[in-house]
Amino acid sequence: MTEPAAPLTPFPLSALLDRIAREWSSRNRIFDMPTARFFDVSNGPDLSVDFMGRVAATPIGPAAGPHSQLAQNIVLSWLGGARIFELKTVQILDQLEIKRPCIDMETVGYNIEWSQELRIHESLDEYVKAWMIIEILRDWDELTPLIGADPGPHVFDISVGYDLAGVSDPGVAEFIDGLTDAAESIERLRPEIVEPFEGWRRHPFPTRIADTATLSTFHGCPPNEIEAITKHLMTRHHLDVVVKLNPTLLGFERVSQIVNDELGYDEVVLRPEDFDADLQMDRGLELIDELEKFAVDNGRRFGIKLTNTLVVQNHRTFLPDDPMYLSGPPLHVVSMTLLETLDAALPGRLAIDGQPGAIQVSFSAGINKENFAESAGLGLAPVTVCSDLLKPGGYGRIKPMLKALQMKLVDAGHPDLAALQAARSQQPDGAVATYVATLHDAEKNMAYTRHGTSKLPRQVDHVLEMWGCVACNLCVTVCPNDAFFKLPTVKDLQMEGRQQYFVLAELCNECGNCLTFCPEEGDPAFIKPRLFFDPDRFSSATGQAFLLTGDDGLGITAAAGFEAEVANLAASLSQSEGLPVRGVYQD
Repeated sequence: MTEPAAPLTPFPLSALLDRIAREWSSRNRIFDMPTARFFDVSNGPDLSVDFMGRVAATPIGPAAGPHSQLAQNIVLSWLGGARIFELKTVQILDQLEIKRPCIDMETVGYNIEWSQELRIHESLDEYVKAWMIIEILRDWDELTPLIGADPGPHVFDISVGYDLAGVSDPGVAEFIDGLTDAAESIERLRPEIVEPFEGWRRHPFPTRIADTATLSTFHGCPPNEIEAITKHLMTRHHLDVVVKLNPTLLGFERVSQIVNDELGYDEVVLRPEDFDADLQMDRGLELIDELEKFAVDNGRRFGIKLTNTLVVQNHRTFLPDDPMYLSGPPLHVVSMTLLETLDAALPGRLAIDGQPGAIQVSFSAGINKENFAESAGLGLAPVTVCSDLLKPGGYGRIKPMLKALQMKLVDAGHPDLAALQAARSQQPDGAVATYVATLHDAEKNMAYTRHGTSKLPRQVDHVLEMWGCVACNLCVTVCPNDAFFKLPTVKDLQMEGRQQYFVLAELCNECGNCLTFCPEEGDPAFIKPRLFFDPDRFSSATGQAFLLTGDDGLGITAAAGFEAEVANLAASLSQSEGLPVRGVYQD
């Protein structure tokens, strides 16, 4: 598991659209998401927000992470109700060797992956494909009863890092330019629009996909680099820019007090040197001053985002690299405390808590159903999610967050989110300080403590098998790349279980999340049948790997010794999906 995984192989636009049409006709799903998890923004109070002068129909979206890297990820988030998409951070180093597994969500959240796993040109294509698919689905008559006649506006936000040399490199510059004017990419992809969507081949897709950027400073990015990159993005690319800040800005002593002492995570080891190497508060405030002024002088907008993950020493045995990066509930407390600290240091200048400040504030740290409405009520936009989407339910967890926010508005008699934010800002101590006080109250913050997050995923005493399992569906929902899918068990075949699960191998980056949540003993990513469409990737695979080929019928190739498995797979795909099987082969 410590060997670098093969790179992701994105699916063509034609394959993604064909999958949408086929799943819809056979199972009334899209990328395995059931319609019960689709969100209709028109059915309830108005949740729209302003993001850097652009309107978005809801304040939520995926953070720049595993849920905003592939086209289908972004589409799934949109179906769930997300309307502001912070695209996965792109940098000049686009052939990273990230050790596997790279995600540990057993209790809170840890990871060792930190940038895109695609080549730069592939990232551009994925974002353009996602943009086109959403544009198609917005007007697809089949979805109108489920998402409304007007799904509302959405925003794509570029994320780049981590130094000026990389961001100004021609490859990254071409990526950014390709999103600010995507006409060439759209025309190149247009012929891939397949039935039943062929009518959209003539559709006037908007070509300006993104004109804002969130700069990921990650850990240890020098302040002079942050300043130079922001100014470069504003002047060279004419982008409005949000700078993502690190939780280390709060200082070693304060963060240690919160994480280790107040919340009880005594096993989490913070290293003073990581704080010393990062942006300090005094310099950070100076930087915010300078960049806000520069933005105004250049007719641009400037914002900040709280926060990146928290760098910690690897005290666990699951992830094979050190350091690792903490997320989830404890980071929520740290980042909200940082928000209060910055608000006090910059009185009236942050666009939160009813203030007419010019500095936009977005947020991403431990957001879940229980705190999303409270966070959105502070005026934060967007409120982005990562760790919670890696829990069972996956992308389907977005809709309950939005429904909870709508219920909060209804119960308070507010017609829209803006009214809720205005009302909350009238609290005597202000909404931010009032909320942060609850996070530091031992009687109210149990959900954020080590004790409150100590429950482990369910386990059963059974070894996972290739065919048949407890059919819990967790591998499907916790996979950030939508690499798993299920089919009903075909009658008369010697297979146990009511559902059979398969892995689309090109979409599996061996992150380890399915292994964490599978209740049986074994790794679903390697035990369940792995389906390949790429002959090169298939040729290097071992075990239960199956190559699917053919336009005039389905061909299946596998290694010798898998004859029975090939027959099972052929029957499953032909009977459940209506795919004609023209031949099965063994290497």
